Amino acid sequence: MTDFIPTPTVPAPDIVRCAYMEIVVTDLAKSREFYVDMLGLHVTEEDGNAIYLRTLEEFIHHNLVLRKGPVAAVAAFAYRVKSPAEVDAAEAYYKELGCRVERRKDGFTRGVGDSVRVEDPLGFPYEFFYDVEHVERLTQRYDLYSASELVRLDHFNQVTPDVPRGRKYLEDLGFRVSEDIQDSDGVTYAAWMHRKQTVHDTALTGGNGPRMHHVAFATHEKHNIIQICDKMGALRISDRIERGPGRHGVSNAFYLYILDPDGHRVEIYTQDYYTGDPDNPTITWDVHDNQRRDWWGNPVVPSWYTEASLVLDLDGNPQPVIKREEKSEMAVTVGADGFSYTRKDGSPEGDRTGFKLGAQL
Repeated sequence: MTDFIPTPTVPAPDIVRCAYMEIVVTDLAKSREFYVDMLGLHVTEEDGNAIYLRTLEEFIHHNLVLRKGPVAAVAAFAYRVKSPAEVDAAEAYYKELGCRVERRKDGFTRGVGDSVRVEDPLGFPYEFFYDVEHVERLTQRYDLYSASELVRLDHFNQVTPDVPRGRKYLEDLGFRVSEDIQDSDGVTYAAWMHRKQTVHDTALTGGNGPRMHHVAFATHEKHNIIQICDKMGALRISDRIERGPGRHGVSNAFYLYILDPDGHRVEIYTQDYYTGDPDNPTITWDVHDNQRRDWWGNPVVPSWYTEASLVLDLDGNPQPVIKREEKSEMAVTVGADGFSYTRKDGSPEGDRTGFKLGAQL
């Protein structure tokens, strides 16, 4: 039985959106080539130890921090809250949970003020902040706009062994579930959770964790994503394209997954849907539905299920990785008995069930 995390008696902080991620990279110059020269993120500030990057439409100081360090990992999943008082609320909330909490009035990164960082109950380094330096929003800088422009930070994706445990904890924190993946035995393999009015600000993927599965940036259109593929081909780094381009079933978004020089996974993402109504329904997918991960039914490469980035504690040490005890999505969909379907029995196509062997790798 899942050991659920207790709900604090104090109010949860009012989270607006996912705002930035801080990642540790082992070679700052190579990472700059990837994120700035190739992907086109805009440099707000940089020095010999860190680069602060933002997307075209962003007005806060940064959406991504690249910090030089000995071990490639994630130092913070950062959320902006609604007011300065909500930083106080975050501190009180996690102290009641018994988590390690650190607060810095001057912030943990340049451009961000009073902030709280915690080692949350799932083992992830979360940050909550309101005070931030404003910078030029580049929306009308068409002289800077590229064919593959990244316009917003869209979401995080976290790998955790017990998805229901994480889901309940994030629901207590004020997140709502837009979509999930389950099976007929009641096992939950993944859940998509949001604060802003899109499909997700973060997602929980069942697996060995805590680890970071990916960080995602949005483009305006599908053609922006295709241009990234063309550019990576021209640069002879097409081996860093891990999966896609394609269309998700979950979220309905067009996607591409690529790997940075340290193996951190980045999703490029566009065209999901609005979730802002209070009665927005949760969509549940069958884990054997061949179109859940890719609407066109294309296979998911094994590395997408198994590889992810380490996360750090507040001292900068990698958190230990705990093995998932429940069934894995890869095992039940690409194992010896892992059949996935396009059309179920009883569909208008009659007995044309559209089954595909899971082992399409």
